[in-house]
Amino acid sequence: MTKLDMKSRAAARTLPLNQILAGDCIEIMNALPEASVDLIFADPPYNLQLKGELHRPDNSRVDAVDDHWDQFSGFAAYDRFTRDWLAAARRILKPDGAIWVIGSYHNIFRVGAELQNQGFWILNDVVWRKANPMPNFRGKRLTNAHETMIWASKSEGAKYTFNYEALKSLNEGVQMRSDWVLPICTGGERLKDAGGAKAHPTQKPEALLHRILVGSTNPGDVVLDPFFGTGTTGAVAKMLGRDFIGIEREAAYREVAEKRIARIRKFDSEAIATIKPKRAEPRVPFGQVVERGMLRPGEELYSLNNRHKAKVRADGSLIGNDVKGSIHQVGAALEGAPSCNGWTYWHFRREGRMVPIDILRQQIRAEMEADEGRAH
Repeated sequence: MTKLDMKSRAAARTLPLNQILAGDCIEIMNALPEASVDLIFADPPYNLQLKGELHRPDNSRVDAVDDHWDQFSGFAAYDRFTRDWLAAARRILKPDGAIWVIGSYHNIFRVGAELQNQGFWILNDVVWRKANPMPNFRGKRLTNAHETMIWASKSEGAKYTFNYEALKSLNEGVQMRSDWVLPICTGGERLKDAGGAKAHPTQKPEALLHRILVGSTNPGDVVLDPFFGTGTTGAVAKMLGRDFIGIEREAAYREVAEKRIARIRKFDSEAIATIKPKRAEPRVPFGQVVERGMLRPGEELYSLNNRHKAKVRADGSLIGNDVKGSIHQVGAALEGAPSCNGWTYWHFRREGRMVPIDILRQQIRAEMEADEGRAH
């Protein structure tokens, strides 16, 4: 274990995990241990600058965002606020941590510029296209049907978490794009206060956080939300086996969030597991298969189309048709191809069946992962 890993584990033990902290997010983040958080999801005030009330064509009043926490004296004040909370957030992120920030056209460009000013490295801007947006009642602009999220690593070259295969699986086997069509929070998911009004004007749908956490965190990671609101981040984190830290200064929101999260049940460990990318799996040399007697020197391997065969040698190399080399080199030479994945190309015969040698590699990997689990 490296010194950095030891430091991260020590910091994790002192973190207020799975708690909602009351107070100013900048002050609280500055009091947390440095480099202790894996991911930050931030839904900061948008600085909507609303002028007066907004009404529908039938003259009914729209319940717009006019709360005091979204009001700033001007762009300069908002920029200072953005600079300060992003600096605090960057300090507590682990070196390979990342941040998601969501906003509208009112603020997201200013936030994006400050992210770059502070050394964050922007990975994607993701458009959340709302399947059921609120119309533009005044009819003087386009219907505002999307919000923008910025996903950024702490620095250029950071080894941030990206569960590519898991997101591909969520998207029916197709690579996940940067435009996400999801409905806004409505119906039973929309939390209400004692009077039946919306508990929070900008409650985010759980589907949005589900996609973010599945795609950019792993079970056991620490996810911090500095503008916790009614706790969507915490609720989804709990379900998916991630630890959360929420920061919220409004007592009414904290009360709703605490009740909400208390009702959440964590999915079992098998349910929250995701498909691992092949590059994240431990490397197994073919020679290890031979050393362990899973294949013997002199045993013959066959291509799937049965056109070619090669003999296993004691050093883990193959020889076939006077071609010598690795399982990949010999396969490529025999096929006249620039490259070849020998693990899927070569097969051995057992009880009359052709079995890919990759089965043996997966068996060794399973043993390696089991040993690693016992070590932890």
